[in-house]
Amino acid sequence: MKSWKTTVCGILALVIAVATAAKALLDGDPNTVPNWEIVAGSVMAAIGLFVARDNDVTSEDAGVK
Repeated sequence: MKSWKTTVCGILALVIAVATAAKALLDGDPNTVPNWEIVAGSVMAAIGLFVARDNDVTSEDAGVK
C-alpha cells in the first residue's frame, strides 16, 4: 500500500456510507429510508480514493513507470 493516506480515507468513507445506510434501514422505523443517491455518491468517492495516489508518492514508487 504505497498511497496509504488516500486508501485509509477511502476505507473510512466507505464505512461511513454503509453505516449510515444501515442505520436508516435497521432503526425499526419504516418511515426512515436511506438516501441511495447520497450512498452511491459516497461509495463512488470511496472507490476514487482507493485508486488515487498520494501527492508525495512518485510514479516510480507507485510502480507506474
